[in-house]
Amino acid sequence: MGGFFSVPLSGDQVLKDVSHLSCFKASYINSLEENLAAMQRDMEELKARQTDVLRRVEREEETKSMQRLAEVNVWLKNVDNVSRQVSYLLSNRTTELQRLCSKKSRSNYGYGKRVSLMLKKVNDLNSKGVFEVVAEPATETSTKEKRLSRSRPDIVGRETILKRALSLLVSGETGSIGLYGVGGVGKSTILREISNKITARFEFVIWVVVSQHLPVKKIQEEIGRKLGFHGEEWNQKEESQKANDIHNFMKDRRFALLLDDVWAKVDLTKVGVPSPTKKNKSKIAFTTRSREVCVQMGVADPIEVQCLAENDAWDLFQMKVGGHASCSKIQETAREVAGRCHGLPLALNVLGETMSCKKKVRQWNDALRVLTSSPRVEFAEKEDEILPILKYSFDSLKVGKLKSCFQYCALFPAGSMLSKNSLIEYWEVEGCVGGFGSRYIAKNRGYENINTLVRAGLLMESDDSTKFVQMHDVVRKMALWVASDLGKNRERWVVEAGVGLRDMVPVQDWTGVRKMSLMNNEIEEISGGHECHQLTTLFLQQNSNLVRISGEFFQYMPMLVVLNMSFTELEELPEQISRLFALRYLNLSRTKIERLPDGLGKLKRLEHLNLETTKRLKSIYGLSNASSLGVLALLDSNVSLDASTIEELQRFERLERLNIDISSSSALKQLLSAPELAYWIEEVCIRDLQSDEACLVLPTTMMQLRKLIIKRCGVLEIDIGRASDDTFLIHPKLGSLSSVTITGCNGLKDLTWLLFVSKLTYLKLQCLDKVEEIISETGEQNAGGTKTPFEKLKRLELSNLPMLKSIYRNPLLFPCLKKIDVERCPKLRKLPLSSGSCLGGDELVISYSDDQWIERVQWEDKATEERFLLCCEKVLNFP
Repeated sequence: MGGFFSVPLSGDQVLKDVSHLSCFKASYINSLEENLAAMQRDMEELKARQTDVLRRVEREEETKSMQRLAEVNVWLKNVDNVSRQVSYLLSNRTTELQRLCSKKSRSNYGYGKRVSLMLKKVNDLNSKGVFEVVAEPATETSTKEKRLSRSRPDIVGRETILKRALSLLVSGETGSIGLYGVGGVGKSTILREISNKITARFEFVIWVVVSQHLPVKKIQEEIGRKLGFHGEEWNQKEESQKANDIHNFMKDRRFALLLDDVWAKVDLTKVGVPSPTKKNKSKIAFTTRSREVCVQMGVADPIEVQCLAENDAWDLFQMKVGGHASCSKIQETAREVAGRCHGLPLALNVLGETMSCKKKVRQWNDALRVLTSSPRVEFAEKEDEILPILKYSFDSLKVGKLKSCFQYCALFPAGSMLSKNSLIEYWEVEGCVGGFGSRYIAKNRGYENINTLVRAGLLMESDDSTKFVQMHDVVRKMALWVASDLGKNRERWVVEAGVGLRDMVPVQDWTGVRKMSLMNNEIEEISGGHECHQLTTLFLQQNSNLVRISGEFFQYMPMLVVLNMSFTELEELPEQISRLFALRYLNLSRTKIERLPDGLGKLKRLEHLNLETTKRLKSIYGLSNASSLGVLALLDSNVSLDASTIEELQRFERLERLNIDISSSSALKQLLSAPELAYWIEEVCIRDLQSDEACLVLPTTMMQLRKLIIKRCGVLEIDIGRASDDTFLIHPKLGSLSSVTITGCNGLKDLTWLLFVSKLTYLKLQCLDKVEEIISETGEQNAGGTKTPFEKLKRLELSNLPMLKSIYRNPLLFPCLKKIDVERCPKLRKLPLSSGSCLGGDELVISYSDDQWIERVQWEDKATEERFLLCCEKVLNFP
């Protein structure tokens, strides 16, 4: 019996320990309401302290060219993380207090414990937020980088307006407030600052960009999405049913709804939003350019946002330009340059960024001469008089075809989130970025151009700055004004995107049209032929009612390079599309086409063809005649990889990127015998394989594979193929693979092969009935593994895994992990986390759906529990 020992405990000791534990649980429950109030109050104090520290930091950075201390930056990020966590806890306050009244103590204990821990964390941050020094002399590198990463919007000269708006929102007397003023005056910036400051006061805050032509149903969908309503069942509901769901969810909760860029009265009753009352203490705030809209929205005394006073305008301009604007030789001229902006913050920001690199007196004198000597232009709207000032920044773009890249962004609807990758694809085929035949070089140049435009203030980083950018609607108007030869030729670019069109836009002179964007409208049919000899770009995507385009329409477009008809109801394409001899980019994704026109193969310059999610398309026969095709996307279409498809694909001489589905074992084997084809596959979905072979071997020839989806396959094991002289550790294969989704494969028990996917950033595992371990110890030992898994993983999604017990046997560092989603994984008791995990940046979010699961989680130690329990967020159950 060696090695075993026991420690006798008396009955009294056991009772004492149990009693002690019960007292702790009771204290969390009994103090819940008091702790919630204290947490909200202390969080507001912490946010106020953060604002004060930020002001000091930015003053040092902008006026003295200093850089913030690392400890200050960490503290500011920690406050942001805690603010989000507090907002989540407050969003559940009503529900948890109702449970307290109904004596559901089990749930209240877990929630109460988190509130208690959060209160402690807030107070700890408050005590650490006292800094004698906040900045130090800046290095050259940090000076260049700081303009790309502002910690908060500039609110110079807006303190009084902000204070008044916050006072109205905090008081119980006012349910709605409106901010109005001309475009570019800073209304959205103030609303964003309001959002940051009121987060801790409400159970949830919803932000929606309304824009000029957004219909009520789109506003409803946006609000519903942010509340968590999604899925096919929700999408199929009528507008009134969606309104009822939204109303039932929001009516008993204290919410703040922030509507940006409202152009006309929004009937929130139709959307389903409850009216703010003294009882529910909810609030609505919105921005608009019209005082009349404020009155229509029920706000009799709105807040006018005017242009900045002269001194405030100069302060903001200096912040953007940097310290050399105050140089004695430059200052007088710099003040005159700033004065040309007439106190409009958007112009001050954009022009200030442009002038930040001009440090010679001659450069400033030249700028002032250009700004003052420009010919006077008569505008229909007074607020457009600022466009020539913004044009100076556009004219200052010197790099290659950067101006064309910038103007291209104006083809999309106002307020759009612009995908960086999509922009670069367009720019490449339009000749705006070139890589001398290398798409890799072109992509890098595209990202460089985006960063340059952001630094110039002509594009804005979105909340997800890694994937999207935005263009301010006034900057967009300037881009279109320049494209129209300063208003002299308004039909050079016909841009009516997202304006609710039901019919084709009338054009007087089609021969002069160069670019046309009619995307995101309600056009049903396009007919007739026009001589569009200069047209190079045609956007028709997201016309969800578009069912027919006549052949005559495409007959006279000899210069057309880009054609996008995705997200429409088109069932067939006219044969006349074969007359588009200059076409290089064609997007037909999410259409209902059943066959490709015979003439499509005649398009000898076609380089990029997107046929993703064309559920009715069965064949691509004859497409290989399009001899320049380099990018072909077939993922989630009805075209699967079989012998005839492989034969057709092998005929392409310039193919570089291929996305496709594989639905048979024979096709997978054929792919092994066509390594030159497998090499170009970037995304693949392997589905419905019911092979007699127990193991699915992934071909190592898929060297460029980035995204892998495996669905409903009856295999027992997945492995990565390797040459006879290879080992996993010396030559790990699939070195580009970053995204893996596996669902409905009920024979799998572990996924140890993932250990060797070194660049994995996204992993989704769903409906795997037998998986017990993701990385098994036995499997790892058999593979001779000493490699640490998931070093680059950013998101892990686990759902419907009834047998899953372990992700990995030991805690991992997870330096990049941002989110873990756990749903219906009842046997998963432990997460591979320690107090030293996830120290790479933003705080980890652990999303779960079952209260009992989070109560049963076994943390590595108390420090781990205290840190990550606060990161846990329950997925709300919606009707």
